[in-house]
Amino acid sequence: MRLIEAMRHKLRSFLKIENPQNNVITLNNLTDFETLSYINMVWSWGDKEAIEQLYKQLQTESKSQSFWSANPEMGIIKKHTGLPGIMVNTLTDIVVADMNDIKVDKRALEWEDMIKTLDIEELISDAVKDTLIIGDGAFKVSIDTNISEYPMVEFVSGENIEYTRVRGQITEVIFKTPVNHNHKQYVLEEVYGNGYIRTCLYDCDNQVPINTVPAYSNILPEIKFSSQFMMAVPLMFFKSPRHKGRGKSIYSGKADNFDSLDEIWSEWMDALRKGRTKEYIPENLLPRDVKTGETLKPNDFDHAFIKMEDSMKENDTSKITIIQPNIPHESYLSTYITALDLCLQGVISPSTLGIDTKKLDNAEAQREKEKTTLYTRNKIVSALQKAVPQLIDVMFKTYDTMKKGSVSDIIVDFSFGEYANPSFESQVETVSKAKSSAVMSTEAAVEELYGDSKDEEWKLQEVSRIKAEQGIISLEEPQINTEIEDFEIKESNVNSR
Repeated sequence: MRLIEAMRHKLRSFLKIENPQNNVITLNNLTDFETLSYINMVWSWGDKEAIEQLYKQLQTESKSQSFWSANPEMGIIKKHTGLPGIMVNTLTDIVVADMNDIKVDKRALEWEDMIKTLDIEELISDAVKDTLIIGDGAFKVSIDTNISEYPMVEFVSGENIEYTRVRGQITEVIFKTPVNHNHKQYVLEEVYGNGYIRTCLYDCDNQVPINTVPAYSNILPEIKFSSQFMMAVPLMFFKSPRHKGRGKSIYSGKADNFDSLDEIWSEWMDALRKGRTKEYIPENLLPRDVKTGETLKPNDFDHAFIKMEDSMKENDTSKITIIQPNIPHESYLSTYITALDLCLQGVISPSTLGIDTKKLDNAEAQREKEKTTLYTRNKIVSALQKAVPQLIDVMFKTYDTMKKGSVSDIIVDFSFGEYANPSFESQVETVSKAKSSAVMSTEAAVEELYGDSKDEEWKLQEVSRIKAEQGIISLEEPQINTEIEDFEIKESNVNSR
């Protein structure tokens, strides 16, 4: 026991455990939200000259090593696939094409008059496109009776917007409009809050009077209205993990992949250009002009050849030699498909863009590939189903405020159709099997087949027609008289024998 105690005392004397020190990690934020917005905007344009100018001006070490900022010594021609713009346009078309008619409860006539001066489909299309590219934005409702007697709506993308948040909730939307006047740059700031609009004009960081720019001389510095609502509706599909409170673009984390895809495509096309068939023709066999006898000059595309000296060897004959270089098409194709998958990963399916890499998939396999597009579409549709009814509600409240009437909430029905659903033939086959197995009623079968494509009255009539053809007739239940009426019993005289 004494030995063990002595060992414990000895261990305590030299064993010392210290807590780890906190490490300080410093990251330099080289691009803010506005800079990233402009980078994403240039990618969406699909203009290779603009992309190259952009990357050569970005002063970062990683960007200087990218394909678009490099100056290759071999003189390769840079080509852009246009994939970023195609992704946004396709997703926008998918969402807008599935929109059903907007129905406004109790004020349908006024809504019909409003949309005569407002192309709601084009407005939503621009909103979806800008939000996918930039990350967020907001619908801005304004009043200009010189143009329209109804409220005017425009969508402002996120690079010209800032938000004021209190406890995580947006309390103000700040719209920034750059304007040039007398060779100077000004910024008009419009602060939209609940019940007010404040307008300021800035020259750099200095506030100046609004009438400094004559076009804004009629704008009041502050407008207040009694109703507690904001004449702006923010829109966001995905949240940015880097910029808190802001939206995330579908290009987020994809710039390097787009750069690699363009590099692979450019190298492939350059290999094809350099790997053209080379035709060596001896001088005595060169094509000549039939009139002058002079050698015809070669053309780079339809009549290219290489002149070679006539052979002076004994018994040697002049002949034309053709050399075809070997281009590794399979290697280029596999690399291109890998880069393409990285660009589309988590955003949109290749099948949605009309890209079939396997060429052998059946219809069911193609629909399975559409799931990525379906997930992205559902996020967009879910955000629009909240923002668009709120926008229409704000439009009517603004209109009532203009007319000095009472303001009330508006019920709006805004829905979307189905996307990537099976064909009608396959639906009929599935529903028929379920109905014949007695696991689905006629009403459920009609609802499954037609969904939102038909109204409720038509579906009820269709159910009645189907039942009538099947000999199923609904009859009224016969009535039973349960009331007891007055009655009396008469005694009869029976002669007894």
